[in-house]
Amino acid sequence: MPAPHDQYVRVRGAREHNLRGVDVDIPRDVLAVFTGVSGSGKSSLAFGTVYAEAQRRYFESVAPYARRLIHQVGAPKVGEITGLPPAVSLQQRRSGPTSRSSVGTVTNLSNSLRMLFSRAGDYPPGAGRLDSDSFSPNTAAGACPHCHGLGRVHRTTEELLVPDPSLSIRDGAIAAWPGAWQGKNLRDVLDALGHDVDRPWRELPAAEREWILFTDEQPVVTVHPVRDAGRIQRPYQGTYMSARRYVLKTFSDSKSTSLRAKAERFLTSERCPVCDGRRLRPEALAVTFAGRTVADLAALPLTDLDALLAGERDGSETVRVLTGDLRSRIAPVVELGLGYLGLDRATPTLSAGELQRLRLATQLRSGLFGVVYVLDEPSAGLHPADTEALLTVVARLKAAGNSVFVVEHHLDVVRAADWLVDVGPGAGEHGGRVLHSGPVAELADVAESVTARYLFDTAPPARREVRAPRGRLKVGPVSRHNLRDVTAEIPLGVLTAVTGVSGSGKSTLVGEIPEQPEGVGRLVSVDQRPIGRTPRSNLATYTGLFDVVRKVFAATDEARERGYGVGRFSFNVPGGRCETCQGEGFVSVELLFLPSTYAPCPDCGGARYNPETLEVTYRGRNIAQVLDLTVEGAGEFFADVPSVARSLATLLDVGLGYLRLGQPATELSGGEAQRIKLAGELQRGRRGHTLYLLDEPTTGLHPADVEVLMRQLHGLVDAGHTVVVVEHGMAVVAGADWVIDLGPGGGEEGGRIVATGPPAAVARAQGSATAPYLKRALGTGGPR
Repeated sequence: MPAPHDQYVRVRGAREHNLRGVDVDIPRDVLAVFTGVSGSGKSSLAFGTVYAEAQRRYFESVAPYARRLIHQVGAPKVGEITGLPPAVSLQQRRSGPTSRSSVGTVTNLSNSLRMLFSRAGDYPPGAGRLDSDSFSPNTAAGACPHCHGLGRVHRTTEELLVPDPSLSIRDGAIAAWPGAWQGKNLRDVLDALGHDVDRPWRELPAAEREWILFTDEQPVVTVHPVRDAGRIQRPYQGTYMSARRYVLKTFSDSKSTSLRAKAERFLTSERCPVCDGRRLRPEALAVTFAGRTVADLAALPLTDLDALLAGERDGSETVRVLTGDLRSRIAPVVELGLGYLGLDRATPTLSAGELQRLRLATQLRSGLFGVVYVLDEPSAGLHPADTEALLTVVARLKAAGNSVFVVEHHLDVVRAADWLVDVGPGAGEHGGRVLHSGPVAELADVAESVTARYLFDTAPPARREVRAPRGRLKVGPVSRHNLRDVTAEIPLGVLTAVTGVSGSGKSTLVGEIPEQPEGVGRLVSVDQRPIGRTPRSNLATYTGLFDVVRKVFAATDEARERGYGVGRFSFNVPGGRCETCQGEGFVSVELLFLPSTYAPCPDCGGARYNPETLEVTYRGRNIAQVLDLTVEGAGEFFADVPSVARSLATLLDVGLGYLRLGQPATELSGGEAQRIKLAGELQRGRRGHTLYLLDEPTTGLHPADVEVLMRQLHGLVDAGHTVVVVEHGMAVVAGADWVIDLGPGGGEEGGRIVATGPPAAVARAQGSATAPYLKRALGTGGPR
């Protein structure tokens, strides 16, 4: 029996995901780093087991009513865990980002700024004091009534709605109208209202065109549809909706991403003419502090806001307390390398790494002690110079009496650990074991560890001949965000790395590459956006593998005898799926006085299909069992089915052999989603010169997996294509042919090209934050 004041978190019999009955002891009050190749099981141990158990115990301790208000984490598959304190999780996730969510709302800095204006602002003579809600664009009291606090209004024009005025309404002149029956209905309603739908649009009277496109009236008329001969032609009551009204309604209300995207093509977004984009009512904007409005201060980079507050010499106690509170909240955000952000910066424009660091900065102010912080790759998206600041902040959390458990691939963070838990040796079924739990230096003696090979290898990388470009693509001049009249030249036919500290302008510059670049056949941008937003979308459906697998099953003798077609083997449509769970594999269970929970479907047990469909097998496995195979396992199973084997081979080539074919899209990280998209591109026949654009493709990758990915990218270049990567990993930058380094700092201190050239030349550049770290990666010195 452990002592009551045991200084270790002791895990026994962890079986979550691919963990194989893991037993491990991790000391408290240290920085413990979990390492291993992608898919080895490190996140399953840190988040799926340790954090999940801490959350479960917390929920067990609160009243049933309170449990209903909190999202409940399922009980992890583990024998027991002792010595476990309360836990706080900071993961790489986006929690429903909206245009109203901002840096200020995530960090609670906006609350402090609003309080400053409410209590210590300079009001116009005779104006009454406003409460803090009046300075928020997200409340009815503060939001500009014209744009509802968004700062922008959406408008449309006749030119956008009717791109080809030579067409008649019947021939599709109003391009913004919906397709299929709904569009035909609107046309028939106009016809019934007496408008000429067969006359070219440009010949219609101006007043008539104006009414058709922009009226707010919604007249109801009896429509006598003209249909094919022999079909029943019943009249019906049709309601007219103008093209503008339809587009605005679809854009604001539709849940369909594709419909919203289509509607957006017919809209222009412009600054609100009433509040001039400042989102607030006039009475709030009339109040100033240090001669500036609350919108002015929210737009300032945090470093500039801090300097302004520090220079405020008003002697009142209220101002001193409120500015002191604001500055103390700003300090950790700046310390984490995010001083270039303004409070009004919308969270959808932030990377997952920036969001996690904002949450980390908020925790530094919380004053908690005695808890376990579980962090998910906090160095993701960080320049090596910013990683040093991150380690300082983590050290402060530890010094305050907390334990910090970090899932991480960055070798500098691994080297800084007090304790190292290495999971592996491989991914998926080849991993799930703890190879080492102890001081970092002792990992050198673990022969099985892939991490050890990179952590202790001091040999300089093999020299690679830098490729010569076949031409250059000019980008710019660009004046956007912090870029001011910047022009870059991207060499064609080589691998280019775009570098710089966080906020230096890398993504902004690369985002300006035209859709149809000169001298290039096509542009392919491979981003980290999810491949699907519901569990119905998975690896197999996204890559098209599922279509081929269903054809294989439909071609079996058993399926033919039963008359089962390809549709029978889909869990998305009635027929072969289990109707109890409608192909989801789980059902929602309503519990009295407790929150709803999800349980495996009682009829199919999570298989998603009905018993008759599961009776059809291919090589001894039914369709559900095939979807449960890993990419690596499926590669062996379908080795002689060329169309399947080809898709699986490309997924293996980008290091995704550990994923299951049926793994829901909602369980995939941004890096995994990006590599799935890259695999899809690799699978296509690549005819003509293609420019591949990747934003931090090594995020979430172990150094061993980075090597696998880089072999593929170099293969694309060797095949005659151009590859551009925005990257912080110096091993990747050192292996590039050309480097474009932005900086020297972030925000207003960045936005310039500091150095450009082959890696060896940029490593010698003066004034570059990247140079010393690149020099080290090239084996020619630099900070350790």
